[in-house]
Amino acid sequence: MRKFVLALGVAAMVSLSAPLAAQDKVNISIATGGTGGVYYPMGGGMAAALSKYVPGMEATAEVTGGSVDNLKLIGSGKPYIALAMVDATLDAYNGSGKFTGNKVPVRTLMILYPNRMHVVSVEGRGVNKITDLKGKHISTGSPGSATEVMAFRVIEAAGLDKDKDMKRERLGVAESVNAMKDNKIDAFFWVGGLPTAGVTDLANTPGTKIRMVDHADLVPAMNKKYGNLYVEDAIPKSTYRGMDVDNKQATVMNILVANASMDDKTAYNIVKTIFDKRQDLINVHKEAANFKLENQKASASPIPFHPGAVKYFAEQGVKLN
Repeated sequence: MRKFVLALGVAAMVSLSAPLAAQDKVNISIATGGTGGVYYPMGGGMAAALSKYVPGMEATAEVTGGSVDNLKLIGSGKPYIALAMVDATLDAYNGSGKFTGNKVPVRTLMILYPNRMHVVSVEGRGVNKITDLKGKHISTGSPGSATEVMAFRVIEAAGLDKDKDMKRERLGVAESVNAMKDNKIDAFFWVGGLPTAGVTDLANTPGTKIRMVDHADLVPAMNKKYGNLYVEDAIPKSTYRGMDVDNKQATVMNILVANASMDDKTAYNIVKTIFDKRQDLINVHKEAANFKLENQKASASPIPFHPGAVKYFAEQGVKLN
């Protein structure tokens, strides 16, 4: 009888241990962007690192429309982290712009890398400066992207009306490149890391000479209206084939974000693993080389940092102020 009772006790322990083990598992989806940009491969690299090195975590990367869609997923309360641009994230945090009336409880996990606005055309389309977009057929980015948010701000700062002064499509970078090749549009906007695969593809197309349109002079007007989110920057002429000079453009930072409700341990593990395995991510895309402790500053993101991230950075001697 005693053996039978012991057996029942062991069986009970086994039955209880299964749910406890299951509770230790964390499933995370990483909201990225379209396949022609940097977010998707970078998010895929993050998912691989988190799944491999964080015990009990399974992470997967998802193709999305971009930052705006990603922030809506963060707001859903489902287990997401996301790559996003600071300007779109600030709108989500404040409940303004595309998030009017729908504040998202978003928190910064870490500063990623600079996102550079590309205004891309090719020779023969008559687009040499931003004001040349008047009367042209262009793409301002996919509907769920921060490319569209920033494109509208560039156009506005140039004194143009996005609805009246041009014919506008809403295409992702890969679709924009195809539309350029098919002569369906004259130029497109894209905000991304360097190099962006889709833009490289266009630049390498036989018989095509890329034309990158300068617009850095519009940054002061953009910052005056929307806050100090943008900086005057340059895409080096060596980035894409056919560039004769550096492209003077506007840059905004990318951040990794989560819902404020994410538990501190999970947030801590995510940030620690990305920094510990940074070389794995550099092997995926060289923009990961910009994942630096010295770049982690509250001034770089107006969205508060998650407590789990604050704990990791404090251990590394980084003060977020």
